[in-house]
Amino acid sequence: MITSTPRRRRRAWSTIAAVATASLAATTALLMSPGTAQAGTTLGASAAESGRYFGAAVSTQYLSESGYANTLAAEFNSVVAENAMKWDATEPNPGQFNFSGGDQLVSWAQARGMKVRGHTLVWHAQQPGWAQNLTGQNLRNAMTNHIAGVANHYEGKVFAWDVVNEAFEWDGSRRQSNLQRQLGNGWIEEAFRAADAADPTARLCYNDYGTDSINAKSTGIYNMVRDFKSRGVPIDCVGFQTHIAHNENLSTYQANLQRFADLGVDVEITELDVGQGSNQAATYGTVTNACMAVARCTGITVWGITDKYSWRDDNPLLFDGNYQKKQAYHTVLAALNNGNPGGGGGEHITSAASGRCLDVPNQSTTNGTQLQIYDCWTGANQQWTVANGEISVYSGGSKKCLDASGGGTANGTAAIIWSCHGGANQRWNVNANGTITNAASGLCLDVAAAATANGSKVQLWSCTGATNQRWTL
Repeated sequence: MITSTPRRRRRAWSTIAAVATASLAATTALLMSPGTAQAGTTLGASAAESGRYFGAAVSTQYLSESGYANTLAAEFNSVVAENAMKWDATEPNPGQFNFSGGDQLVSWAQARGMKVRGHTLVWHAQQPGWAQNLTGQNLRNAMTNHIAGVANHYEGKVFAWDVVNEAFEWDGSRRQSNLQRQLGNGWIEEAFRAADAADPTARLCYNDYGTDSINAKSTGIYNMVRDFKSRGVPIDCVGFQTHIAHNENLSTYQANLQRFADLGVDVEITELDVGQGSNQAATYGTVTNACMAVARCTGITVWGITDKYSWRDDNPLLFDGNYQKKQAYHTVLAALNNGNPGGGGGEHITSAASGRCLDVPNQSTTNGTQLQIYDCWTGANQQWTVANGEISVYSGGSKKCLDASGGGTANGTAAIIWSCHGGANQRWNVNANGTITNAASGLCLDVAAAATANGSKVQLWSCTGATNQRWTL
């Protein structure tokens, strides 16, 4: 996360993973029992253990096929429509919407506890013929009306939208689509603002291909996202399609994800498929490991379930034409189980005074980083695990504990993160009145000066009962 104040969008807190919760006892402090971590046996379950999703692109026409539907339901915890939510499918005639295909997928997914990504609101391809022929303000109105109609229809049902798809060329310049030619450079921003107005709860993403390394195209997109964040344009995430060959050069893939995450947006792998070849499994593993290593990489979607129905003819998916698991499947599963957790998985600790969340600035894992409050989102730097008197963030080798700096017991002692050691300055009571007190000092976790703004520092202070010392889990 970056420390500049973003717009105040409502964020959907979608609990993709099954996380442990506890209730406060009326008179006793809360001490949550630790869960027992187990290796997941399916892609979705394994991803959920680190707060991520593992999804698949779905063609609704195949849901009646038992192998297709059973594999989808068993292995994945998120879906995206291959075509059913695109412009030509949802608005074949001006102002006349058809949501039948998308609604079918949403209903199917909801019945099985699966999340739904939206793809895509605006794209230069698969526009209906009537839209392709529009010019100037007529095209602008058609675009914003389409976004409003579709995003509003799926409000509360779709956790993230690919608002704009494939708007850049290989050299990092804007694609000269009808949208670019007719509407100019501002059209992408206009699309995001329209989507924000239509569904303020969904995460809004830009999505593109050929961005699998630090190259001219990904840098062009990076510069746009950086500009959007600096000006408060509502963008929450960037999708990396990752349609690649088995011998793709992925030497800068993780670094590329991380540089976008450092701008303060989530990153998602949105259309993953890898051509067959001797390195297919290893390449899938490299991509999955990269996501697991970046805390703001919130999930992976493969573009299809079975090779039988892939848009490619080089058998690029995790299941063969008979729905048998390929070696690539086992490599991905191992990477999901062995990677560093991130992307969520714990609980928000929210200040009663401001509604903002206990936050590790800039997703730092450095010992001594002082905590702050910040707008709540799904990042791992706001996901706290409360267990046996310990309050921790991250996990695996990155796990850090809530700590009273230097073992201090005086008012104003900074609340920091530090490597967990079990000392009294890292022991906490979560009390029935909403306060969180340090076992060593008895002082309360406190937002300094009763501030409510993003970036306000968190410290320890004598308990007063004020709202800046009350927290909800």
